[in-house]
Amino acid sequence: MNASSLSAITEPADAVFPGRGPGFLGIVMLDTRFPRPRGDVGHPGTFGVPVRQRIVPGAFPRQVVASAAALRASGLHLRFIAALRQLEAEGARALTTSCGFLVLLQQELQASVRVPLVSSSLLQLPELLAQEPQVGVLTISAEHLTDEYLLAAGVPRDRLRDVLVQGVDPAGPFATAILGNRPELDLAAAEADVVAAARALQRRAPRLRTLVLECTNMPPYAKPLADATGWRLRTLLDAGPLLKWSDA
Repeated sequence: MNASSLSAITEPADAVFPGRGPGFLGIVMLDTRFPRPRGDVGHPGTFGVPVRQRIVPGAFPRQVVASAAALRASGLHLRFIAALRQLEAEGARALTTSCGFLVLLQQELQASVRVPLVSSSLLQLPELLAQEPQVGVLTISAEHLTDEYLLAAGVPRDRLRDVLVQGVDPAGPFATAILGNRPELDLAAAEADVVAAARALQRRAPRLRTLVLECTNMPPYAKPLADATGWRLRTLLDAGPLLKWSDA
């Protein structure tokens, strides 16, 4: 394996994430084995606050990154709710997930707990659309990120066409590693893949100013993305309740 690749962390979760203690960010994780470089929601140093993860068994990437009908029919929401409630009972001050497609279940998941829950970076879209004529979204699957997901994120129906969705190459190194749940990731190839998708969107919409990264595995490439496009990037890290709990 070359220096630009990563292998998945194989230690038990307790050896990677901080131990129990008062006040932490609870992260409900998909059942994955692909590597998580710094900036990824699953890296212990990404948020800068204590975090604790809870893996949802059987919630594999391709089951969650799916059509809205398939995700709702999967019954996974019950397992996500159980994991969220467990984290809340252990002392989580805020909760999030490791996949932006879970925005479809935002209402059900938030209703199941009492602390703030941010299921996806896409929840920032209504605020951004109030400020700008168009907002871009970079996603791991443009095929599956349909209007139903945007409506679940709070996008007004009459502004749906103002959300410009761009996916990475479904056969490229980024999507195949993440959706294929592979144990290794070529960082350089994944970065080039993600940047190429952003540049394709910029050719479509040269006046765009802001890009929301739907996929929680994309933030490790935020700097190259910003350098290549000049855009302002918004990720899960920009969702206020996740980082403000420590001030409460």
